[in-house]
This record gives sequence, C-alpha cells and structure tokens, in this order.
Amino acid sequence: MDGKTRILKILEVLRDEYSDAPRTYLNFRDPYELLIATILSAHAADASVNRVTPALFDKYPTPEKLASASQEDVINIIGPVGTYNVKSKYILTAARQITETFGGKVPETLEDLITLQGVSRKTANVVLSTAFNKHEGIVVDTHIMRVSVRLGLSMHTKKPAKIERDLMALLPQELWGEYARLVSALGRRTCKARKPLCSECPVRNLCPSANSP
Repeated sequence: MDGKTRILKILEVLRDEYSDAPRTYLNFRDPYELLIATILSAHAADASVNRVTPALFDKYPTPEKLASASQEDVINIIGPVGTYNVKSKYILTAARQITETFGGKVPETLEDLITLQGVSRKTANVVLSTAFNKHEGIVVDTHIMRVSVRLGLSMHTKKPAKIERDLMALLPQELWGEYARLVSALGRRTCKARKPLCSECPVRNLCPSANSP
C-alpha cells in the first residue's frame, strides 16, 4: 500500500474515532487572541495558556492596546506559562507590528504572518487554518510530528519543516486541516510520547511502529 493510499485510510478511521476533536485546544474569540495564545503556547501546556489569557485579553483586548502595554505588566500576567521574558517581548512586538504594519488586523497569509515576532510557520498555520479556514500548510506540532513519524508518513524525526513537506505531498490540500486536527487528537489521547497505547489505537493495523519498543 503506497503512502497516499495509507494516509487516506488513516484519516477515514480517525474521522470516526475522533469526530469530537477540536481544531485547537486554546481558547480564543478572534484571530488576535488565537495568535497571541499560540505564541504563548510554545513549550507550554495549552491549559496553562488558557489560564492566563482571560486576564491578558480583558486588559488588552486589541493589538493596539497590547502594543502600548509595559513589558513588566505583561510578565505579571503571563508568568505561569514560562519563558515569560522572551514571550512578553514576542507578543508586544507582534502587537506593534500588527498595529503599525497591518492596520490593527491580523494578516491572513502565511507570508505576512511569519514576519511577526515570535510567529513560526507552525504558529502561522494554526492561525490560518483555525481562525481563517485557510490552508497554506499543515500544522506540525509535537504531537503531529511524533505520530506522523511513527505512522511512517515521514522519516524526518524532529524536523517539522521536512515532515510538513512530506505530508503535503501525500495529501490533497483540502485535507491538510483535517489531518492536523485528527492526528493531534490521536497523539494527545492514544499515541503518547512515552507510552503509546498501541493496543487501544484505532489505526494500529496501519502503523508500522505498533507495539514496537
């Protein structure tokens, strides 16, 4: 079975198994909130981000408001997510860029989004697919990266850009968002980093790594 056939079969199974999977586990109300929350989520649990963003967005509900905030005040709010010195600089600078360069609107293209401070290709893909329903690439977070390699869909361990290219070559563009949503759910619930639950995995018969040490 070639890779294109197998990845479609995997998606077919996962659609039934994880029909309730959300597109993101971050709480947000608009593209601005999603962008800032996604920047803060780097190397942090989504739950910890969701605990600090209500206060952040209550005080700074727009990019313009955040752009005028002091770094000290932002750090006091986002401290629990970790690496707050760097992340505070990222979100303050990104807010200023949105305000000054993009008229206060979060840009809607990958090319523009990655010009913002702290915005990686993964972050840009999250915002595009989730906030704008646009798919210029495939979100490759730690779960999707791990599971895609275990499924044998890419051999580029810990190289998200190369994994993304491999996946884009296997899937039609209209399925890029769905792949990220479903495979992220598989990684979070079943194909865990340290102890994958292979016996419970709905796609174990399609996985070359199933039950391997």
